[in-house]
Amino acid sequence: MTGIANPDLSAAGTWTLGDRTVKRMGYGAMQLAGPGVFGPPRDHDQAVAVLRAAIAAGVDHIDTSDYYGPYVTNRLIHEALHPYPADLTIVTKLGGRRGDQGEWLGAFSPDELRRGVESNLENLGLDQLEVVNMRSMHGLHAPGEGPLELQLETLAALQQQGLIRHIGLSNVTRKQVEDGRRIVPIVCVQNACNLANRHDDGLIEWLAGEGIAYVPFFPLGGFSPLQSDALNAVAAGLGASPMQVALAWLLQHSPNVLLIPGTSSLGHLRENLAAADLVLPDEAVARLDAIGGQA
Repeated sequence: MTGIANPDLSAAGTWTLGDRTVKRMGYGAMQLAGPGVFGPPRDHDQAVAVLRAAIAAGVDHIDTSDYYGPYVTNRLIHEALHPYPADLTIVTKLGGRRGDQGEWLGAFSPDELRRGVESNLENLGLDQLEVVNMRSMHGLHAPGEGPLELQLETLAALQQQGLIRHIGLSNVTRKQVEDGRRIVPIVCVQNACNLANRHDDGLIEWLAGEGIAYVPFFPLGGFSPLQSDALNAVAAGLGASPMQVALAWLLQHSPNVLLIPGTSSLGHLRENLAAADLVLPDEAVARLDAIGGQA
């Protein structure tokens, strides 16, 4: 594979995110915080360097949240990148907060959501948040049915006030998306998805037809040993890393998929971004598709 040092992010194409057009390979800032996404980064200077290198490589879409750290990743983004490039879209997330020991807790009330918006604005140094994802806690890392009307009505009111430009959903079902769209336009859905977790295939296809972006998290998580062995074999045959192949498969899976692989390493950043250059042959795609059915 070529382009390891200088990946061509435009090779993977673009998709709309609200009224922005973004490259389909972005960057997720979560791993810039300390262990367990809690506390300061292991290496502050490298965290800043990774953010600047991502922008220099052509990334125009960063995913973050004020509860990463908490506050750590947003403050790093501000330090590294402000004033922001005109084409940079920063997406943040609400619905959670961190306990004193790093516990993941819900933050769903209207007051908590308003404070979350204000905190994200302050720490990012913005007057308006481009996209805010409402993260459902009805399920932990898999969607669970439950109402989100109160939360979306709160965000819609903040949108009317000019504090939010666009609204997305995270960890949700199709029904929750459909219900949400009756309250406010939804521009993206962020759910767990990878080669081994194919439960959202129908949702992804439906969202593509609606022009809505789908953003996978855990792109290489929860694999069985057999599934990992199969991925490793395909990657070895292509001369690429397993992560690159898994990311390339997601990009080829549907045109509305936007990727946000995260890392705190410059080397891993280059490796991840280079997946935008990797075109999987039909034979490799067929072998990878079969991984979802392997235990």
